[in-house]
Amino acid sequence: MQTFWLYIDDLVGKGLDFKTLIYLIGVIAITWVPLALPLALLISSIMTFGNLGETFEIVAIKSAGIPLLRFMRPLLIFTFFISGFAFLCANNIIPVAQLKFETLKHDIILKKPAFDIKEGVFYNKIDGYILKIGKKEKDDSTIRNIIIYEKNSALQDNILIAESGIMRVTANSKFLEFILKNGWRYQEKGLRYAHNTEFIRMGFKEYKKVFDLRSFTMSKSQEDAFKYDPKMLSIRQLNFTIDSLNKYAKIGKRRLESDINSNMPFSTIKDSAWKHYDKVFAAKKFIAIKRSDSLNRSIYNQTIAKLRTVSSSLNENIEEQKMKDKSLSLHWIEWHRKFTLSVACIVLFLIGAPLGSIIRKGGLGTPLVFAIIFFVIFHLLNTFGEKFSKESVLPPVMGMWLSTIVLIPIGAFLTYKAMKDSQLFNQEAYYRFFNSIKKLVKK
Repeated sequence: MQTFWLYIDDLVGKGLDFKTLIYLIGVIAITWVPLALPLALLISSIMTFGNLGETFEIVAIKSAGIPLLRFMRPLLIFTFFISGFAFLCANNIIPVAQLKFETLKHDIILKKPAFDIKEGVFYNKIDGYILKIGKKEKDDSTIRNIIIYEKNSALQDNILIAESGIMRVTANSKFLEFILKNGWRYQEKGLRYAHNTEFIRMGFKEYKKVFDLRSFTMSKSQEDAFKYDPKMLSIRQLNFTIDSLNKYAKIGKRRLESDINSNMPFSTIKDSAWKHYDKVFAAKKFIAIKRSDSLNRSIYNQTIAKLRTVSSSLNENIEEQKMKDKSLSLHWIEWHRKFTLSVACIVLFLIGAPLGSIIRKGGLGTPLVFAIIFFVIFHLLNTFGEKFSKESVLPPVMGMWLSTIVLIPIGAFLTYKAMKDSQLFNQEAYYRFFNSIKKLVKK
């Protein structure tokens, strides 16, 4: 539902058939399996052990000399199998499902561009044109303040401007028609880089502009355009890509050093000027020489030009390096995600099982409340950790394992309390505790 709500504007009004909708729902559902499994294990373990505690079966098991950890062992082994299945989904199924989803989403969005054109936003998905509509009436057909740029490789773009018009798709869905009213068309004719060109301005009361939409038909997009996204790679592919990115990063750093050294030779002897006293002395002598104003201006201008060249080169290299670091970080995030969600199955089971035996409540009441609380904590830590990693606040290994690092001690604490028959969530125990404090205060 979250995904559908996010893309509701792109899905409504596209005339999707039932088969496409079912396929879309299936692809979205598959992508949520690794996140749904930890929640399912958390709820089921709390409910199961809560029911056993409520009917005093855990008490009977412990009285027979079977400790809680031994009783949990078969379920823990089963949880390991589920965790392995979650890893297989995350590594082999989810990347393919993500690829299919992105491809299908792209096809759906571009199926009817007339609905995709927004008010006040430049629209560039029709080859050879850029459109902007100031306002669309409620009928989605009447439009006002239209600007159309026709891309022209020879000279500047041709421009169409109109006060109002009608926008509609032809009956065969192959063309998008604009019936424009009260406007102007501007066009420049001539050879590229020529000094003498012809500029034409044509006014019109009505002008029909037709756009070819055959490229927007509902066909399978080329998946190659999406398959290099980190979310659509397996562990093996991520390892290969990360290794390549590390090599490119090293090459980029060497190129940056080379650019600096070629433009600023003195950078090779930085922090060691005492070893090159003769060069420093020569520089001081050059500074002390009296020169004419014109020569000083020439030296100043050459220095400024050199600094600008170096600054421009440095900025380009820095931006390129930032992009590479960002890409490397995103690949590491996806690499760790393959493991964190499968390990989360084990961690949340180790929280749910002892928690259920402590609260001793079955059904969908109290267990569901505790399950939601712990799952929200898990989900928030996951989200915060991923955001911190993407913003380079934390390294990916810390950010993606943040929820596991926080929840494992909680699971160990709850397991210890469950083994000791703790009254951690017993209302009567807290009532007796506060009653004793009240009596002590009265005395």
